[in-house]
This record gives sequence, structure tokens and C-alpha cells, in this order.
Amino acid sequence: MDGIPVVITAGPTREKFDPVRFLSNPSTGLMGYALARSAARRGAHVTLISGPANLPDPYDVEVIRVESALQMEAALKEHLPGSKVFISAAAVSDYRPAKLEEEKMKKSGEPVTVELVPNPDLLANAGKNKGDRIHVGFAAETENLKDNAGKKLKDKNLDMIAANDLTRSDSGFGTDTNKALLIFSDGTSEDLPAMKKSNLSEIILDRIENLLK
Repeated sequence: MDGIPVVITAGPTREKFDPVRFLSNPSTGLMGYALARSAARRGAHVTLISGPANLPDPYDVEVIRVESALQMEAALKEHLPGSKVFISAAAVSDYRPAKLEEEKMKKSGEPVTVELVPNPDLLANAGKNKGDRIHVGFAAETENLKDNAGKKLKDKNLDMIAANDLTRSDSGFGTDTNKALLIFSDGTSEDLPAMKKSNLSEIILDRIENLLK
């Protein structure tokens, strides 16, 4: 991958209700950061767009820190053009509060209703103008793993998707390991055993190198 420009997203996003409260998910960024380190070691020019993650910047990687889905969208619009590989490992919030309160919401003891509006679909939007760029996504599912991931593969115009079963204790958010089912746009798939995310990142990049050829 020497000299190949690669863009990777990682970690969660935070969608604020007020200055101290937000909507988010348990993503730690471990998978995306492992992919960034592995790609950099292979000589790629890596741009890592990271949501809030308590992880050090990978060596020889340009890291762009963002918080919300809209901020991640803006960073992608700037850095995705000209890249050859896009790996979407971030867990982007599907919704955000319709209104951001300027001051902390005070507890009243009464029920509170917060209106949520959809965030843009970053992966689908990127797929509309992918050209010959390789796009790889992740699917975190709790049921019908292969069917749901296969649908996402087609809907987002991906070349490959790594599907994770969140009902397993050794897979998904907050674990050092992951068990992935890799599905490719030609209809083939590869069911991998549970392994460290660093090892899985090497296999994913091996498959991306095959796609680049």
C-alpha cells in the first residue's frame, strides 16, 4: 500500500442535548485505530477521522479529531476526494437532538421529551461518488447478521463489509477481540474466528490489497 492515500473513520460520535449531556454509543475506536496503524505500517498515507476516543494518535498517521456526525461529515468532504481507500469503522449516531440547549437543562422531576432528527448517512453519501475508490464498512448487528450486513453492503455501495455479532461477548464494542464475517460485493464471504482487533485489521487490509489489484 506504499503511497496509497487512505481515509479511515473511527470511534463514536456525540450528539449534544446541552453543554454537558449527549447521545452516543459504547464504541472505543479500537478497531479503527488498529486499521490506521496497520495501513501506516504498510506505507499508506493515512488520514484518521476520529470521534471521541481515549486512544493515542497512531504513529505516522494524520489524526483529525471531531465530535459530532456533522463534524465528521465535514472532515470527510475535505479529505475523501483524492483518496484510494475509505474504511468506515466509526459508529456514527443515526440521530441527533433537533435543538441544542445553550444552558444546562435543569432537573424538574417531570418527564422530558427530546425531539431527534436523522443525521446524514455518511457512508451512503460517500458511496454516491466513489468512482474507483475502495469502500469498506462495518455492520454491528444483533440478529440476521449475514442478511442485514449484505443489505448494507449493497445500499451503501461497498466493496467489502465486516459484520459483527453484538450478542457475542468477544465481538463488537469495547472488546479487544472481534469475530467478523467478511462479505464482498461479488457475493463471496469469509467467516473469520474471533481474534484480536489488531490481527483482524491485518486480514482486512490484506483483502483490500487484493481489491486494489
